[in-house]
Amino acid sequence: MPAAWLARPIAHRGLHDAAAGVIENSLSSARAAVAAGYAIECDVQLSRDGEAFVFHDDTLERLTEAEGRVDEKSAAELAQITLRGAGENIPSLAEFLEAIGGRAPLVVEIKSRFDGDLRLARRVAALLEGYAGPVVVESFDPDPIALLREERLAVPLGIVGMAAYTQEEWPDLSPARRAELTHFLHFSRTRPDFLSWNVADLPHAIPLLCREGLKLPVTVWTVRSQAQADFAAKWADQIVFEGFAPG
Repeated sequence: MPAAWLARPIAHRGLHDAAAGVIENSLSSARAAVAAGYAIECDVQLSRDGEAFVFHDDTLERLTEAEGRVDEKSAAELAQITLRGAGENIPSLAEFLEAIGGRAPLVVEIKSRFDGDLRLARRVAALLEGYAGPVVVESFDPDPIALLREERLAVPLGIVGMAAYTQEEWPDLSPARRAELTHFLHFSRTRPDFLSWNVADLPHAIPLLCREGLKLPVTVWTVRSQAQADFAAKWADQIVFEGFAPG
């Protein structure tokens, strides 16, 4: 039986609608998902001084009027940056957790530069230690998940995966790291509790074996239509969606 946090579709970066001024990974997107009865997925990035902020991109330009890398800004600077098209600023993870208040399951994705910097994983762990709501943590990078596994963070830990890691999309990955991700060679050290897989890469042996052989829950991202959701239901326990209201 799927875990309780998988009971409802998962709103990708919250239930956002830029046309209505509800921006991805904002507090308003989290509150909208709670109101609609969905679970929430969010991304976290690290500030220059070690604070966790809810923001997807490495750089600020797409979603704000500011410029530069997120990790080059201090927590105080990031907290003052307004999301374009919204009357709110980039939230810290602490603020995001407070806004949700355990009212919806939360999927926290740790963003990574694959450079061995584990400060963000440690900060996320510290913040979640005092959080009472349903929450899981995932990452494309096996290193944060392996660390949190080793340190016994008491929440489900997952890997975000896909079929191929191309040079064009992942230019900073070494051949060894590319092979590790492609073939799931990190399994012995990450020992994931669940897998989140690219819906465009279904069907595939890795999610099939994880789900049917190891009985691990599988979510799929990012589902953008009911037809895609119906297709994914054959291969996964839940969808991470945006742009439509799942049936």
